[in-house]
Amino acid sequence: MGLPRLVCAFLLAACCCCPRVAGVPGEAEQPAPELVEVEVGSTALLKCGLSQSQGNLSHVDWFSVHKEKRTLIFRVRQGQGQSEPGEYEQRLSLQDRGATLALTQVTPQDERIFLCQGKRPRSQEYRIQLRVYKAPEEPNIQVNPLGIPVNSKEPEEVATCVGRNGYPIPQVIWYKNGRPLKEEKNRVHIQSSQTVESSGLYTLQSILKAQLVKEDKDAQFYCELNYRLPSGNHMKESREVTVPVFYPTEKVWLEVEPVGMLKEGDRVEIRCLADGNPPPHFSISKQNPSTREAEEETTNDNGVLVLEPARKEHSGRYECQGLDLDTMISLLSEPQELLVNYVSDVRVSPAAPERQEGSSLTLTCEAESSQDLEFQWLREETGQVLERGPVLQLHDLKREAGGGYRCVASVPSIPGLNRTQLVNVAIFGPPWMAFKERKVWVKENMVLNLSCEASGHPRPTISWNVNGTASEQDQDPQRVLSTLNVLVTPELLETVNLTTLTPDSNTTTGLSTSTASPHTRANSTSTERKLPEPESRGVVIVAVIVCILVLAVLGAVLYFLYKKGKLPCRRSGKQEITLPPSRKSELVVEVKSDKLPEEMGLLQGSSGDKRAPGDQGEKYIDLRH
Repeated sequence: MGLPRLVCAFLLAACCCCPRVAGVPGEAEQPAPELVEVEVGSTALLKCGLSQSQGNLSHVDWFSVHKEKRTLIFRVRQGQGQSEPGEYEQRLSLQDRGATLALTQVTPQDERIFLCQGKRPRSQEYRIQLRVYKAPEEPNIQVNPLGIPVNSKEPEEVATCVGRNGYPIPQVIWYKNGRPLKEEKNRVHIQSSQTVESSGLYTLQSILKAQLVKEDKDAQFYCELNYRLPSGNHMKESREVTVPVFYPTEKVWLEVEPVGMLKEGDRVEIRCLADGNPPPHFSISKQNPSTREAEEETTNDNGVLVLEPARKEHSGRYECQGLDLDTMISLLSEPQELLVNYVSDVRVSPAAPERQEGSSLTLTCEAESSQDLEFQWLREETGQVLERGPVLQLHDLKREAGGGYRCVASVPSIPGLNRTQLVNVAIFGPPWMAFKERKVWVKENMVLNLSCEASGHPRPTISWNVNGTASEQDQDPQRVLSTLNVLVTPELLETVNLTTLTPDSNTTTGLSTSTASPHTRANSTSTERKLPEPESRGVVIVAVIVCILVLAVLGAVLYFLYKKGKLPCRRSGKQEITLPPSRKSELVVEVKSDKLPEEMGLLQGSSGDKRAPGDQGEKYIDLRH
């Protein structure tokens, strides 16, 4: 009976299915031992099942049985325990008044039968079967990176599943799309092997081999490890993987991004697609509209034709050709029409309109497009919509009507598709200046910045009556801005009526810069002089009042002489306005327009008075007034 029991014990250790029985040669067969289950690393409590009488437990010997060999490991004498030298010497202790033997730090090698034997009143023994368990680590799955061709004659490796450090050996189950796989001749084969680690734990490796079809290109494979613990049955699943499946190409086609209506300026990508894996070698061609022959286009490294920016010339018929390098079979896609919507350059007539004040003007806007167009006219300076339609009519033109007008041609059905054209309308007239008086405090050696802006058609020129650095900048075709930088010197203060700022006695006057309103038109720096002593302010006020009265009387006399016809007035040549002695030294600016025809309007002063018909377009203007 010894050999059959040995075979049964070996089978029990391998499959954990049938009871393990160990006996001593020559002895009668014993009943099935008591089963104790623990996890690796925990403590096993081995309770001796002998009679609980004090006499029976006062003299007990504990044995371990391994491969039918009994080894004494612990003695109990008068309730006191003592370990025998060996592998269990440091891990055994008594509990429960000597009825229980505690085994700490259980390992897989501890899975065996333990036996307790009493001496009184007669020899008795009690057997305990210790079962040890260890959950495996999370299963690790690796897919075959080389892929599987569908025309393979034998099952090919799909993936490998590894479960490490489990005890006893776990069971592996393979799944495809959530359904378990079973061995199937010439279709599915599962090959498993195990390795015993130095710790006594097992590492399981399972290889799944299968024949796949094209429909398996998106199939999800994973493995499951089933194992047992003292608490019951458990399982762990791996992640899902997809194996590359290779199959021949049956169809190719074109794809255009973005989807929808395209317009000039867009980034357009044209790519070839196929239903084979690996994809074939692609080439993209466009039909020549003249010869109607297909001409190959240049693609990037990924085989994508990029049109950036897209133009209307890119419109046409495209097709894709795919060449399977394995079978050398060439496939052609269905041709696809590509339309890049556009708006042509906008044309405005007349292109450079010029009109007299009081006349009318009609502006017409034209453009071509692949879609229906809408037109609108905007005022360039304000962005105000003046007219919806291709024609803009302007009546009774004023000087203010001069400037920019913009025509916008857009496609309502395609946002962002539009073109514009700016046209400048010129209104004939003498130079015009907006006057604004401004007082500026100055010091000697200060650099003063003056600006003057004038408009008119033809474009006016601006000159200054003092020395300095002047520069001009065109604001638009009819408007110019002149800037003058002048150093304030004692001589300038004597000749030009500038306001002076007298420094304190302990202040050092250095070179500084003062700006008189960069956007002020026809700035003036004329004002009264500030005196250092407070007592002199009254004298200055009286002097100013006297000057004003004198100027008023002089103006009345001149007007009376003019009405009586005793004041001569010439109609040709350059006319100089004679200033009173008190204003001869004030800063003035001269505005000229040398290209005015005879029929143009006359130069207007700040009061709006017209010049005499014989004036040739030149006049000195006092910047203060």
